[in-house]
Amino acid sequence: MRRLVEEAGLGERVVIDSAGTGSWHVGELPDPRTRAAAKRRGIELVHRARQLAAGDLVTFDLVLAMDARNLAHVEQMRSRGGGRARAEVKLLRSFDATAPADAEVPDPYEGGDAGFEEVLDQCERACAGLLAHLRGRL
Repeated sequence: MRRLVEEAGLGERVVIDSAGTGSWHVGELPDPRTRAAAKRRGIELVHRARQLAAGDLVTFDLVLAMDARNLAHVEQMRSRGGGRARAEVKLLRSFDATAPADAEVPDPYEGGDAGFEEVLDQCERACAGLLAHLRGRL
């Protein structure tokens, strides 16, 4: 998404961050297979994992989840925000016009390299749709 936003000249207007709903990977780099698949596409993944905080739902306009379980967790956090949480919460693939309703990004962890490539394909399609959505709001 960062690359798409920069290429569109919107880097000064769109803030992007990444966080997980759990704490088990905090401080770690993305999975080496994810990083290798991204690198083959010219994308360097160097961010370290952090856990989503309640304040993120106040700071950001949009929070995206990869799957229904994480979406439910984020929506619970939002509902506990006492009305301060302003972020819209959606599934990432809801921005992919080719994806079925409620499509999730699967976890490729247990699969082979092809699973990581497919996940990146899904994310790239969704991010292209997300960029179009953001252009309409800016």
